[in-house]
Amino acid sequence: MATGIESPAPQQHVDLDGSKLDRGVGFWGLLWASEGSLIGSGWLFGALTAASIAGPSAIIAWIIASIIVILLALVHAELGGMFAVSGGTSRFPHYAFGGFAGAAFGWFSYIQAATVAPIEVLAAIQYMSTASWASGLYNGSDNTLTASGVWMAVALMVFFVILNLVGVRWLSRFNSTLTIWKVGLPILAVIVLMAVSFHSHNFSAGGGFFVHGAELKSILIAIPSGGIVFAMLGFEQAVQLGGEARNPSRDLPLAVITSILLAAVLFVLIQVAFIGALEPKLLAEAHTWTNLSDATMMKQNPDLEALNKGPFWQVATLAGLGWLAVLLRIDAVLSPGGTGLIYVTTSSRLTFGLSRNGYLPRAFEWTSGRSRVPWFGVLVTAAIGLLFLLPFPSWSKLVGVVTSASVMMYAGAPLAFGALRLQKPDLPRPYRLPWGPVLAPVAFIFANFIVYWSGWQTYTTLMAVMVIGAILIGVSMALKLNPAMPEMDWQGAIWVLPYLVGMGVISYFGGFGEGGIIGGVGVFSDVWVGGRGALGLWWDMLALAVFSLVIYYGAMRYRLAPQKVDEMIAAVHVEPVEGH
Repeated sequence: MATGIESPAPQQHVDLDGSKLDRGVGFWGLLWASEGSLIGSGWLFGALTAASIAGPSAIIAWIIASIIVILLALVHAELGGMFAVSGGTSRFPHYAFGGFAGAAFGWFSYIQAATVAPIEVLAAIQYMSTASWASGLYNGSDNTLTASGVWMAVALMVFFVILNLVGVRWLSRFNSTLTIWKVGLPILAVIVLMAVSFHSHNFSAGGGFFVHGAELKSILIAIPSGGIVFAMLGFEQAVQLGGEARNPSRDLPLAVITSILLAAVLFVLIQVAFIGALEPKLLAEAHTWTNLSDATMMKQNPDLEALNKGPFWQVATLAGLGWLAVLLRIDAVLSPGGTGLIYVTTSSRLTFGLSRNGYLPRAFEWTSGRSRVPWFGVLVTAAIGLLFLLPFPSWSKLVGVVTSASVMMYAGAPLAFGALRLQKPDLPRPYRLPWGPVLAPVAFIFANFIVYWSGWQTYTTLMAVMVIGAILIGVSMALKLNPAMPEMDWQGAIWVLPYLVGMGVISYFGGFGEGGIIGGVGVFSDVWVGGRGALGLWWDMLALAVFSLVIYYGAMRYRLAPQKVDEMIAAVHVEPVEGH
């Protein structure tokens, strides 16, 4: 990819936030921001969750997901290099298609980021509960936090807020140190487990390498529902911190690309190590891979219950690697904790970006005089995170909300990429994606595949969250809480509603996530039951691919005029940056 790097213009860089934020984050800080977010609770729980859906063929699911996410990361790398802005993911569709599209994809971005911190808190507490002194924090029988566990979660969220308010430069140094541990321990676990406790026959045991009767479908389901996509969230965190980058032209693209490549290799090795190191007797007692997380099986087998509380901790314990189990338990606090800490940081930058674009009240742009941290956004993000702990008091219950929001957030980047290539072809691009006109629509199709594989129940939940966001932004606009309120640019976003509705129609007639709307919870269990497979497995994806191309090229047709893009950029601020 060396040929894709262009020399930045020496005169100026597009700096859309001026001097309001602290520009003290270098390449390693940006890299570790992404890498530190990638390596959180996903590796601690994803290997078991994916294996319980697809068996050993989950390895294939990780490889497919890695290819898709790498492509999306390359799209983000070009956009991030062009616009070194805080909250970049929420702004790119705004520049290309105007107010309505920017508000829609910006809201997806924010919900995804704001809910990661509470998920990581839940993950840390769940692993901690494997220790006798912390067993009262988590109720394994119904998979929820206890009252004392809720108070522990509140304390951890408050701790994240305090660290964020210290300042970005200090936070970057702290996360750089923590990420060395976060990256090092999974590598150590893979090496030790493969060397000491690797059972090659596990790959053909428990029903075989593939799930009988659902060979392909189980792999596709595992990508969004097995924690695989969730584990790979985070590569865009360097983009979100773009406004604080010391040398964004050089550092942003390299940080994004490097982080996802490193994580992709590591996650595949982690899955292989987990499958090979699992105690064969435990797999035999479960009979099949899909029974490893079965509630009835867990009630009958304490070892299976312990496996689901702390997958790698239990694997190491049964392998007689007590010292590794202790390190894994420590990592289960530090690794998710570090990820949650970074997401409190970056989600506050997303609200900063949404406010700068005029969607949210101006209060979200308030930064502290000394550390220049958007403190109001940090406080609101923490409050939202705590609210999500009430209806979703466990990792497994909240992860679906985050995954569904994130995949829709990623779908906005290829659209903005394609439009900006047409609108501003001469704008300096520190990184230019080779074959961009071909890879951008392919990336959009892949992003929509992930949304579709999440299932009908998940998609309708996402649309319910979308309605809530529309109401909140509408209130801000109606009360004129931000003088920079943008025009909605309805023509530039004429494709948005057909896109969302069309995705819902295909999901309804498809064969993923059968059940009622909004997760089939309560009274919704029998409302608009979809996902019954009216479209065959291959026909559904063909229909979705064609539909995605229609939406993509329709969006290109109705993109904003180049002069309108200039107005969008100028409305935020353009300022020369000295010395690169």
